[in-house]
Amino acid sequence: MIVKSLEDIIGTEDETSGETWTSRRFIMKKDNVGFSMNDTIIKAGTESYFWYKNHIEAVYCIEGEGEVETVEDGKVYPLKAGTMYLLDKNDKHYLRAKTQMRMVCVFNPALVGTETHDEDGVYPLLTE
Repeated sequence: MIVKSLEDIIGTEDETSGETWTSRRFIMKKDNVGFSMNDTIIKAGTESYFWYKNHIEAVYCIEGEGEVETVEDGKVYPLKAGTMYLLDKNDKHYLRAKTQMRMVCVFNPALVGTETHDEDGVYPLLTE
């Protein structure tokens, strides 16, 4: 069994930040369960472009308010606590936070833990 608390992760190498977000990585590839799970903070008043071309991501908003827009069709989906979205087609998307948002993010394949977004908003597919 794996048991971790947020306090175990904050301030360690398992906490990664970008300009608009901070991701605390609870479950990673090294845990050998086939997916990874992050607790992610999206900063209020920000817009982020992401494209997980190498991963499928499910996101569950547990705090805050914002929206996600899919680039291909321009559809905008409001987000608030209790809303989930699944990027099942490796969708290019914009994530906009009206207030600070806290998200639980699940990735398949699992993240190694050191990934950061490149200039295209992509996480590389790392093996170690």
